[in-house]
Amino acid sequence: MEKHDGRDAGQARTGDPRDPWYDALASGWGELDGTGAPAPVAPPRAAPERLATAADIYLEVQRSAAFQEVRGRYRRFVVPGVALFFTWYVAYVVTATTAPGLMARPVAGAVNVAMLAGLGQFLTTFLLTWAYARHARLRRDHAALDLRWAVFEQKREQDQRRVLAQREHDRRGEQEPARGSER
Repeated sequence: MEKHDGRDAGQARTGDPRDPWYDALASGWGELDGTGAPAPVAPPRAAPERLATAADIYLEVQRSAAFQEVRGRYRRFVVPGVALFFTWYVAYVVTATTAPGLMARPVAGAVNVAMLAGLGQFLTTFLLTWAYARHARLRRDHAALDLRWAVFEQKREQDQRRVLAQREHDRRGEQEPARGSER
């Protein structure tokens, strides 16, 4: 006989999940079936393996430390950037409406403070866009690409398992009529 953990292979420890009768009590053993007779005991069925869905994969990635780090880097750049730009924009609009004399003050020839501030709005928009693209390229893109690759690999493995499970299901379906015709 084959030995396992110092015991015969047929002997499993009490409470061992590999024991086929491990959950016999949970399956109704020793209970009555409603007519007073003992309920029949069916051997526990193995639950079919549940294949992960795409949503499961994405949720797993979303909970991962790598994803949280990418999101944290994004937020640490975007939140202050938006706050600063919005403050600068509101200051420009408020100043233009409440202090028209200040905005009309000439700086050089026909160029006044309002024109410089308006051009400054365009300049800061372009600078913020450049800074965002640079930050994304240097701090987030590589990590995000790694996450994307991990999702792709998990999805590919899931699809392979689904195809294998379908083939197994089809194979079992083809064998069932053969068994019934032999009887």
